[in-house]
Amino acid sequence: MTTTEIPGYITGTWQLDATHSDVSFTVRHLGVSKVRGRFDQVETTIVTAGDILDSKVTTTIHTTSVDTNNEQRDAHVRSADFLDVETYPTITFTSTGIRFSDGEYLIDGELTMHGVTKPVTLTAELGGFADGPNGKVLGVSATAEISRGDFEVGKSIPGAVVSDKIKIELDIEAGLQA
Repeated sequence: MTTTEIPGYITGTWQLDATHSDVSFTVRHLGVSKVRGRFDQVETTIVTAGDILDSKVTTTIHTTSVDTNNEQRDAHVRSADFLDVETYPTITFTSTGIRFSDGEYLIDGELTMHGVTKPVTLTAELGGFADGPNGKVLGVSATAEISRGDFEVGKSIPGAVVSDKIKIELDIEAGLQA
């Protein structure tokens, strides 16, 4: 898909609008239920290029901002048992390429979490471009599934208690920078 096929496509540098964005995750607990959480402090820059496939994405997530809607659980997730926020205060993602395959955008990149960097591919949906109250906005959603074991997160916690697979969901609105 070319940029001429994307209505209103705009090149430029975009910054995440935290008020209208959500970075969340889902993990299975005891194999029977899903626990959801989110990160409240996230910084994302998107650079849209003349060819969308040459665009770039960088994200920094502040691990202390994890929120699972339960203070006791949040404290445990922040502890050395899981995120170890004292040692690893951020999670970062830097795109290495964008592809269009079978009708979907795929954003390849390097995810660094808990001191480990691994390749991760996000499946993305471009929501589009619009005029917002403060200027132009871009919307994009993306999902991925990662293994916490690949990143050495929660090594002492059995998969029967907290699943190894973590689903990541991103709903991003970003404003065009001058």
